[in-house]
Amino acid sequence: MTTPEVGSQAPDFTLNDQQGTPVSLASFRGEKNVVLVFYPLTFTNVCKGELTSISEDLGRYQNDDTQVLAVSVDSFFSHRVWADEQGYEFPILADFWPHGETAKAYGVFDDALGVAKRGTFVIDKAGVVRWSVVNAIPDARDQDAYAAVLAELS
Repeated sequence: MTTPEVGSQAPDFTLNDQQGTPVSLASFRGEKNVVLVFYPLTFTNVCKGELTSISEDLGRYQNDDTQVLAVSVDSFFSHRVWADEQGYEFPILADFWPHGETAKAYGVFDDALGVAKRGTFVIDKAGVVRWSVVNAIPDARDQDAYAAVLAELS
């Protein structure tokens, strides 16, 4: 699958967060912009660095107008341990089963490795993709880029 184009409707999904609570993209429609952050695997260094960076400056990415949602193919049980250990205060969603289905819908699933690439999508309150970037698995993202897009939406 290809990544949704800027200006297109973002594919909807419902995934369990680290507490096992279902979270759907549609639930934010009309309420909040969404920063959707796909990452390969929980407990890995680059992923930890990226999510910790978001966590340390959370007000920049998550506030009354915007919600951060992180997604990997790990189970919500792994996410719970990791979120508690790292102090993450945003939903970490399990694209566990069917394996990688949401990552596939966003065109960021790596079939050979069975994990998501580093894809980030900024989705506005109407559910429209306003910005995206997809990096190779070893390459960390420039978070200032999507912070700038969020500033324009506010």
